[in-house]
Amino acid sequence: MGQKLIIFIATAILLITGVLLGYVLSQLVLGFLTLNLLTFLGTFSLIVIFGTLYYVLFWEFRRQQSQTVLAGRARTTPARREERGPDASLKNRLISLSGDAATAEQLVDQVKQDYPGMPENWYWEKAIADLERDRP
Repeated sequence: MGQKLIIFIATAILLITGVLLGYVLSQLVLGFLTLNLLTFLGTFSLIVIFGTLYYVLFWEFRRQQSQTVLAGRARTTPARREERGPDASLKNRLISLSGDAATAEQLVDQVKQDYPGMPENWYWEKAIADLERDRP
């Protein structure tokens, strides 16, 4: 409810500010207003308010979309999938690149320390990519 209220209020203020800015600029262009310090500061403040609200409004939309996407991924990703180990093909490929299983495990452990919180397969893929990149 709070985010929808913020979006509603920001949209209303954005519309009002846009109309005022358009009116002031049209009056300046038509010559009905003279350009002095007061009209310059007023126009500048309307531009700043309009730009700030525009940024805040679309930042809020992006934040809502990212939360929706993350919530959707959390629902579709089974919890048990993270508990199992890496794919056998990834494990075998890293072992063949590194020479032995102990070295492969050490490489994956190092990647886990550098990038905590990633899925298990990602660590193995990253270790493979790092080894392939460093090879001549």
